[in-house]
Amino acid sequence: MLDKWLTATLDDASVSSDDPSSPSRPENSDVGRLSGGRYRIHGEGILELTPDIAAADARSVVISAGIHGNETAPIELLGELLAALETGRLKLGAPLLIILGNIPSIRAQSRFVTTNLNRLFRQDCDQTGDQTGDEPERARELMRAVDDFFARHPDHRLHLDMHTAIRDSRYPRFAVVPFTETVPRVEKPPQTRSEIQPSPSWQSLAAAGMQAVLFQHQHSWTFSHYSRHYHAAEAYTLELGKVRPFGDNDLDALNGMRTWLAVLAEGRPSAEGKLDDLRFFRVAHELMRTSDTFRLAFADDVANFTEFAVGEMLAEDQESGPFIVQDAPLSVVFPNANVELNARAALLVRPCPPPDPH
Repeated sequence: MLDKWLTATLDDASVSSDDPSSPSRPENSDVGRLSGGRYRIHGEGILELTPDIAAADARSVVISAGIHGNETAPIELLGELLAALETGRLKLGAPLLIILGNIPSIRAQSRFVTTNLNRLFRQDCDQTGDQTGDEPERARELMRAVDDFFARHPDHRLHLDMHTAIRDSRYPRFAVVPFTETVPRVEKPPQTRSEIQPSPSWQSLAAAGMQAVLFQHQHSWTFSHYSRHYHAAEAYTLELGKVRPFGDNDLDALNGMRTWLAVLAEGRPSAEGKLDDLRFFRVAHELMRTSDTFRLAFADDVANFTEFAVGEMLAEDQESGPFIVQDAPLSVVFPNANVELNARAALLVRPCPPPDPH
């Protein structure tokens, strides 16, 4: 059933209504059983898994993919996870909310249809400009789903929003940490554990195969930021390689991530890698596309985390003029000159010391 749910969601088609397990049959479409628990479909691309008995180390986990529809490797990882749960190779031991984000863009194999869904996760989005259309409405639906899930499962909140990048990267697998005004603190005793979330899982990220961590410097209304900002969850945007079509992804390179998802689903303690295996960066500047004349002053195939020396020009347009690297070298992440007007065209980052692991 879970495999058919995923396939039907991606293909915009249900299996035959003569099939007793068909997602199109009302009596079977909403709830069901799997090893160790039950599932409930809350809407298109929104699946909740609830264990019969939560394991001692269980976390309340949101796992999302397909916020950009052409980023397929995370969707394939979700397919593997659901297949393992359905066949009993994994036994559910933790509450999970599985989300496929931008369904029309997944079916079209495009980054988005009308506008970038991953800039719309803001509770006051109706007061921030033109917020009509499919993607703004989908953002509202997903925010409600996360709100309801964390209300039902408030302890040990974690959100992994999985992506792949448009271009190559010096660090193909890296985590973006959303901005917050407060640093997550170590948990209080169990009687108040829902009030405070765990410290960041740097060693877990390393064990999952992440190679770098990037700290955001200000609010950016992404899906992972939503969970961190509004629900005090530990949350990451995870970049898992480069955008490729379905079937062309090297999932063996993501074996650490595959293992982490399985561990979280069963409610087991996460493995811990070496902090020294991670490189840490912090955003120093953003490049914004403020006019139609905006251009990036480097080649289209420049990889993420490419460093530019003091004095080099990185961008220019007629409205804001040239941007020249000053004070210290800067590395570029997520450069994209074709974003919408007044949208971010690149992050400019510098190395920073690793955080205190304790």
